[in-house]
Amino acid sequence: MTPPGDAQKTSRRKPDAKDVLDDQIISLIRQAGGTPHADLIKEIIITAVKLVGDHPSYGDLKILNAALKELRYAFKLFAPYRHIRKVTVFGSARTREEEPAYQQAVKFARLISQSGFMVITGAGDGIMQGAQEGAGRANSFGVNIYLPFEQHANKFIQDDPKLVTFKYFFTRKLIFVKEASALVLFPGGFGTHDEAYESLTLMQTGKGDIMPVVFLDEPGGSYWKEWKTYIEQQLVKRGMISPDDMNLFTVTDQVEEAVKEIANFYRVYHSARHVDERLVIRLNRSLSPDVIERLNSEFRDILTEGKIEAGEPQAQEIREKELLHLPRLLLKFNRTSLGRLRQLINAINQAPPSS
Repeated sequence: MTPPGDAQKTSRRKPDAKDVLDDQIISLIRQAGGTPHADLIKEIIITAVKLVGDHPSYGDLKILNAALKELRYAFKLFAPYRHIRKVTVFGSARTREEEPAYQQAVKFARLISQSGFMVITGAGDGIMQGAQEGAGRANSFGVNIYLPFEQHANKFIQDDPKLVTFKYFFTRKLIFVKEASALVLFPGGFGTHDEAYESLTLMQTGKGDIMPVVFLDEPGGSYWKEWKTYIEQQLVKRGMISPDDMNLFTVTDQVEEAVKEIANFYRVYHSARHVDERLVIRLNRSLSPDVIERLNSEFRDILTEGKIEAGEPQAQEIREKELLHLPRLLLKFNRTSLGRLRQLINAINQAPPSS
């Protein structure tokens, strides 16, 4: 018969290599100062350690290392300004200062910064320089990239602490969209169109936040007007996109209209996120029962079941403490009608104050 003490010893599981590694990682995080997000830091470290057994090439490791370093630094740079909404401006680096499109960029950036927004550009010449001239250095971020030609930091953002330079386009593009509350696109080349289509694709597929996207021509210009005609004739008419997808963007040659489109988007609407089967729409102020009933009548087609209802913060939102005070709408959104969702946000923003 086994003595009680020996039974306890044999029942104890000997720590395996995974347990030891977990303990070492947790200890390392504590030594680095600790964080309320230790679980995610731990996962990042474990993923890196797994590379040892994967035997990746040196080139693959260089990509991973550089991408992680770039994103970590960019997150750190933007963190102190996360409470300020920002507009990312795209456009040609080859636009000259005397051209109307450049002056349009200066004017737009000046007016949008006066409305309380900061401006993000690719930090180069042309439209990017014009936007940072209009916004001013204090209201500007530069998200530059190393290129063998053409790209260097313009004089309005050069040597500014809010300037970051990337090696990879994919990390740079992530920051352009992640940190923005709106996108404005001036006439530009391949890069501008790349950003336009990627941003619209992210919204159309539900992989990115719905936000204002404005294609801004010079006064009387037709660059984006003709592009919109192409989209209507070749994409909508052929059924390659839905007619509702045209609600995801605005084309104009008026700076004041562009500024109004962006500012009005956040008049009542604040932000949104999915929590399980529900879409949670956060608001800057409550909506009256009559307004919510009208929304249900008009947007029943985008619900999988149930109704649009006023609600409280969900348990999964508890970490977003700065947003817990905001009123909410809860709905079971079908996750496919993103153009209609933009129309719902427009209707929310047009709602009169509750009496």
